[in-house]
Amino acid sequence: MTVPAPAMRGHGAPAMPSPAIRARGLTKRFGTVTAVDGLDLDVRSGEIFGIIGPDGAGKSTTIRMLCGVLAPTSGEAQVAGFDVVRQAEYVRRSVGYVAQRFSLYGDLTVEENLRFFGRIFGVPEAGLGERIEALLGLMRLGEFRRLLAAQLSGGMKQKLALACALVHRPPIVLLDEPTAGIDPVSRRDLWRMLYSLQRQSTTVLLSSAYMDEAERCNRLAFLSGGRVVALGTPDELRQRMPYRVLEVIASPLQQAYRLLRSIAGAGRVQLLGDRLHVLRNWGPDADEQVAEALQAGGITIVSVREVAPSMEDVFLALRQ
Repeated sequence: MTVPAPAMRGHGAPAMPSPAIRARGLTKRFGTVTAVDGLDLDVRSGEIFGIIGPDGAGKSTTIRMLCGVLAPTSGEAQVAGFDVVRQAEYVRRSVGYVAQRFSLYGDLTVEENLRFFGRIFGVPEAGLGERIEALLGLMRLGEFRRLLAAQLSGGMKQKLALACALVHRPPIVLLDEPTAGIDPVSRRDLWRMLYSLQRQSTTVLLSSAYMDEAERCNRLAFLSGGRVVALGTPDELRQRMPYRVLEVIASPLQQAYRLLRSIAGAGRVQLLGDRLHVLRNWGPDADEQVAEALQAGGITIVSVREVAPSMEDVFLALRQ
């Protein structure tokens, strides 16, 4: 079968369809293990979309299928209008992909990595230098241009990986846990860059195990056990929250945790640093009920109050 050539825009970027990414029944099995199970997904052009979930939820497998690196067991997906199986080469030309692990060339400098990937993606030599300068400026890597990639910090490695993924001006960027293991300042800088890309109409699909990053996405899908358990904007998902949330600060905290689990049920109490979040269909006197139970258990109470649910609370409630 002859595969049609992509309609080009700029340096090798295809004309964008709507949605930019579409999946129906996308499934991947490894032997008896189902990593992704019947995933349905639509990612709109120009949005930042998050695939959010714990380790083992199927996030990396999903992104690897969408960028044409891993063939699905069943189902279908189109990225930038191209089928991820039949037109995988066109998919790879149309996306910028940043893997979870640093996969650039450590024995090349920052600038040499950018130049190498620019040539691999067919960026015209006449404009490559200008493109490299723009990316070094965007990523704040200009002063490190002659440093070997292996000598960069974790955060700077991620910035370089993103720059190399953008060198051919792809309309879609796929990022597999881009902020995992990097410091808070680098996380903030990376998100600044993602918002900058969105302002340039680039579609961003990223995976993350950090629930606070769900707040930064335009829309998101919660994954658990390879399945989408909830999908929507952060506000829409909060509105689906079936429980009220009580925040409890008490001592000893572990004892309070065990006692409240016996009241609210297993899986509905979260330990968050020095406090607990308790999810339940509480009545109007919930704080008094909890305070009385803690006092009866010999636990010292610092505070008990109702709070707005975090994305972690929402995920915990909706996955059940």
